[in-house]
Amino acid sequence: MSSVTQVAPGYRAHHTLPLRVEAVRQLRRRRTLVMALVLALLPFVLVVAFAIGGTPEGRDDRVTLMTTATASGANLAATALFVSAAFLLVVPVALFCGDTVASEASWSSLRYLLAAPVPRARLLVSKLTVALVFSAAAMVLLPLVALAVGTVAYGWGPLRLPTGGELPIGDSLARLALVVLYIFLSQLVTAALAFWLSTVTDAPLGAVGGAVGLTIVGNVLDAVTALGSWRDFLPAHWQFAWADALQPHLEWGGMVKGVSVSVAYALVLIAFAFRGFGRKDVVS
Repeated sequence: MSSVTQVAPGYRAHHTLPLRVEAVRQLRRRRTLVMALVLALLPFVLVVAFAIGGTPEGRDDRVTLMTTATASGANLAATALFVSAAFLLVVPVALFCGDTVASEASWSSLRYLLAAPVPRARLLVSKLTVALVFSAAAMVLLPLVALAVGTVAYGWGPLRLPTGGELPIGDSLARLALVVLYIFLSQLVTAALAFWLSTVTDAPLGAVGGAVGLTIVGNVLDAVTALGSWRDFLPAHWQFAWADALQPHLEWGGMVKGVSVSVAYALVLIAFAFRGFGRKDVVS
């Protein structure tokens, strides 16, 4: 006897949980607004700090991104990325990706979403896509605000390079866009790690904190020079490879390696998330 699966008229699995609906839900979350506010305030904090402390100086008279921060709006944007790339920009990525599935479980609404019925793969795709879009928006917001604030405070001008020389404003904006893109791609491993943890725990803070904590562990391991060439396999080893974009002649080698390592880890972790969640007994 053959079995026939009954499907409700008009039901389309790929139409469930539209991205627009998920995006609006996430946008209305308080943590989204708080994170945006924190990132938008950082450039103002930097300007106030430079106004109080005077012209920034480098160690041993070395010229760095920090010492050129007040040269132009483009320089302040580059400095804002420099001071936030290692940790501050990790937080929104871990927050948006780690709070996706786990928050639904903590609210006891996950099983009702799946009973809608929303296919599990569709649920994960929708939530991961929106989380990555919000993560990218956070990384774009910071330099945009810094560029605007820096232009008002220090003027609209070329990007002064730490190695000497300047980049015309058109090239400066293109290089800054490349830096933002690289930082986003290098954070895919954090995003995937937080997302995977979100599918295996009902505690959103556990997923977010776990991703941030393991990222910090990676930074610590990268500081252990005794590991030698093994550090090349750590995503943290390449987190500042984007500095090669702020050179008179653009260098791609470090950024290509950094993106390759990050994407490789991310694909494995996302595969774990889909495989594990597809077999998970959802009771919350």
